Amino acid sequence: MPLSTQSQADDEQYVLVASLDHARNLSNILKAIAFKDHAIFSATPNGLKVTVEDSKCLQANAFIQAEIFQEFTIREDLVDKGNLTVKWAKNERHNSILTGYGYPLTLFLEEGGVVTVCKINTQEPEEPVDFEFCSTNVTNKVILQSESLKEPFSELDMTSEVLQITMSPSQPYFRLSTFGNSGNAHYDYPKDSDMMELFRCTKTQTNRYKMSLLKPSTKALALSCKVSVRTDSRGFLSLQYLVRNDDGQICFVEYYCCPDEEVE
Repeated sequence: MPLSTQSQADDEQYVLVASLDHARNLSNILKAIAFKDHAIFSATPNGLKVTVEDSKCLQANAFIQAEIFQEFTIREDLVDKGNLTVKWAKNERHNSILTGYGYPLTLFLEEGGVVTVCKINTQEPEEPVDFEFCSTNVTNKVILQSESLKEPFSELDMTSEVLQITMSPSQPYFRLSTFGNSGNAHYDYPKDSDMMELFRCTKTQTNRYKMSLLKPSTKALALSCKVSVRTDSRGFLSLQYLVRNDDGQICFVEYYCCPDEEVE
């Protein structure tokens, strides 16, 4: 039975039905936060939020608006924990269906008329860490075109244990620094650079973040067209990536990271 017919016939027994004609866009977004096997999936009428954490020092969130889906029907808000390692073909049609709390997440994957049914067991989700990162406590914020960060991030000295980020109302304005086997390296961004879309810094702040924690965020950077870099008064870091899919629709991926140490 074709996937569309099967979905329409059974929709009434499910609390969530989400359908995509092509799985590639969703797959790419999920890969951008897949640094752990399991994630917390939250569903509301606005769409899906997928959260992955590491050692309570790093948190990644993918926000996938309901408009991305060809069909998005939800009968109650949901929070579940499930496996994030499912692999989709680029061109297959994808249905995600959840019967209710405690039931498996069922994926219907259709390619060339062949339907594959995959059931993923869900678990009792733990409460995600609240990083208490709120806009009122943000001290520094810049928004850059992602192209300006892709090359420097690809050339970062991974023998450096930390990435140091300096944000300041005066020079060097916005600086990335590494301290590896090849010596110290700095990448500076003038506040009037064509790649800088917003520069709002109220105080000089220099913080270090473990390179091992930030490395997974490069997948989101590769997909994105813009990135917002924010730090709050505690030195906590927010990296928010704007991702535009092939149809021009927008999703967001956000990483929160605790500082490793503060540099005076």
